[in-house]
Amino acid sequence: WSGSAQQGGSDCIKANAKSCGECIQAGPNCGWCKKTDFLQEGEPTSARCDDLAALKSKGCPEQDIENPRGSKRVLEDREVTNRKIGAAEKLKPEAITQIQPQKLVLQLRVGEPQTFSLKFKRAEDYPIDLYYLMDLSYSMKDDLENVKSLGTALMREMEKITSDFRIGFGSFVEKTVMPYISTTPAKLRNPCTGDQNCTSPFSYKNVLSLTSEGNKFNELVGKQHISGNLDSPEGGFDAIMQVAVCGDQIGWRNVTRLLVFSTDAGFHFAGDGKLGGIVLPNDGKCHLENNMYTMSHYYDYPSIAHLVQKLSENNIQTIFAVTEEFQAVYKELKNLIPKSAVGTLSSNSSNVIQLIIDAYNSLSSEVILENSKLPKGVTISYKSYCKNGVNDTQEDGRKCSNISIGDEVRFEINVTANECPKKGQNETIKIKPLGFTEEVEINLQFICDCLCQSEGEPNSPACHDGNGTFECGACRCNEGRIGRLCECSTDEVNSEDMDAYCRRENSTEICSNNGECICGQCVCKKRENTNEVYSGKYCECDNFNCDRSNGLICGGNGICKCRVCECFPNFTGSACDCSLDTTPCLAANGQICNGRGTCECGTCNCTDPKFQGPTCEMCQTCLGVCAEHKDCVQCRAFEKGEKKETCSQECMHFNMTRVESRDKLPQPGQPDPLSHCKEKDVDDCWFYFTYSVNSNGEANVHVVETPECPSGPDIIPIVAGVVAGIVLIGLALLLIWKLLMIIHDRREFAKFEKEKMNAKWDTGENPIYKSAVTTVVNPKYEGK
Repeated sequence: WSGSAQQGGSDCIKANAKSCGECIQAGPNCGWCKKTDFLQEGEPTSARCDDLAALKSKGCPEQDIENPRGSKRVLEDREVTNRKIGAAEKLKPEAITQIQPQKLVLQLRVGEPQTFSLKFKRAEDYPIDLYYLMDLSYSMKDDLENVKSLGTALMREMEKITSDFRIGFGSFVEKTVMPYISTTPAKLRNPCTGDQNCTSPFSYKNVLSLTSEGNKFNELVGKQHISGNLDSPEGGFDAIMQVAVCGDQIGWRNVTRLLVFSTDAGFHFAGDGKLGGIVLPNDGKCHLENNMYTMSHYYDYPSIAHLVQKLSENNIQTIFAVTEEFQAVYKELKNLIPKSAVGTLSSNSSNVIQLIIDAYNSLSSEVILENSKLPKGVTISYKSYCKNGVNDTQEDGRKCSNISIGDEVRFEINVTANECPKKGQNETIKIKPLGFTEEVEINLQFICDCLCQSEGEPNSPACHDGNGTFECGACRCNEGRIGRLCECSTDEVNSEDMDAYCRRENSTEICSNNGECICGQCVCKKRENTNEVYSGKYCECDNFNCDRSNGLICGGNGICKCRVCECFPNFTGSACDCSLDTTPCLAANGQICNGRGTCECGTCNCTDPKFQGPTCEMCQTCLGVCAEHKDCVQCRAFEKGEKKETCSQECMHFNMTRVESRDKLPQPGQPDPLSHCKEKDVDDCWFYFTYSVNSNGEANVHVVETPECPSGPDIIPIVAGVVAGIVLIGLALLLIWKLLMIIHDRREFAKFEKEKMNAKWDTGENPIYKSAVTTVVNPKYEGK
């Protein structure tokens, strides 16, 4: 550990822990050594806290290391229910289990995650409660007619999904104050124009609590009348809030809860109440009297976040059945409300049953886990193992999609504490699938103290006459006391008399300038690199100022103690850089340094000046093995050579073996060093031999008994060849000369012919020649 001081310290030492409890909170790999005499002189109590491996290397026995670990324990683990239609009557809703386990305890140590597996399985024939909340403003008049027969029709469809179905009905219009409605007496009685007979406006009315009687639904809805208001957005959020929080009046059971919200308009939300002079925020409580919401004029509309909270708390899944015109608005709202769906409502609500069935299937095919508020410093992460090998982490690790009835999915959940609660009390968190009432209850217990602290001895005599509690091998001082053994009061810390005990003889330096004098004892300061430690009575020792080799303290082959290297076995020297291992000095013949040197620190020091190299085997001026033994092998094997006369005196230092051919010579791969040789004898014949030295120093020679001698030349073919060559060369030269002469003659003749063709002769008359004809012309002749 000391030899690696240059590598940097650990978080455990940096925590500067004064007790075992502080130490184990510094990190999951931190341990506390409770061995009483563990610390070196001058080391502070916080040096007991370190990495587990470092504590062991510093001499702390494993049984003296406090290192409590976290754990998990399952308290309730009922198997998920395998339920089929037909057995529905045999099980009550609360007896159906879809999530496992149900209750467990996690013991958390800071930084150490605890993991458990959570299983979810959709039960077949699970009970459903559906509440139909309808906008009864005038624009929904034709929709009301189609909803009047919804009860029995929806009952028939839902029987295909569950045998235990209940339905309820509620309606809403708007807050009963200006400017949402007209408050004139006539408009309060009949808000509609012309001869339309409408009922008085209201905020929210629970018409029918949840019931399994579809006919009753049809009967009561059939008696409802349309109403009206002034502005386009409606007060639906007031109604949703009351449906969510008035569980007793609505009749919600702990089963699948569906809220169908049917409208053809937008919605008011928190802040819009100021238009009517309403400024009090919605309190999120039930205010139904005689099934009517009575505080619409008193409390503002709820915010979206407030609705999300209440719907989630009450496990209600919302289906927004809205017209095409407002699809975009409600789809944005759906993204803010978990476990909600949006369906397109036809202009007269004729498709409402199919819309509800499709939305239910969409909602129930997805499971999303949510957890309650986490205690400070606790984090949670999810990993999902869904159908068809689909796995996800982070936020997507909370959910699985495309789940059919009877499908089983699994989640792996990690819970980690990053700090201990101030009082260390237990906490409880809950995890549940959105839209379901079932949940996993997790009791968190925090490991903030060591077991040995409970065994501490208050006012122990070991802590300077009872001035502290002796726990985990160290003193935890009472208030007002300091020192390793609580031997001083805080008033004595700066006493100059105490400083005298912290100076070495003939020195003015307090604690060698490497520490502080506390209660007459040196407490050595810590280095930035926590693996570098000052120690000693006067902090005069350290583990990082020893001699170095190759950039490492003690060459990496020893431990630095008080500025002196303590070398590991087989190493010596001030920097432990001298190896006592002679293996690197072994020559090929098995001798140390080839018998011509000494092995010092793993390197050969050659004593024979002719030999060099790492094992003293290189000799630049020496004959090779083959040349050195050539004459002796020749005289012993063939009785030839320069040593023929002195062979018996000079050449008996090796054992010789004759072999028939070169194939029979020893081949490379044998344990003894081997040289293959090819040399010429006095008759210019080649002979082959091998030379080797075994581990006993005996030389062995294997020689091929028949040399390879060159044969003499054949004279006749040589002479005949020379004569034939001369004749052929002569003939070739004559032919070449003749060919050149022919070419030359032909060129000359062609030149002559060309000149002959180009010759031009003079055509003038001979001056001596006189013609015999004389022509006379009469000058008077006029040609008549």
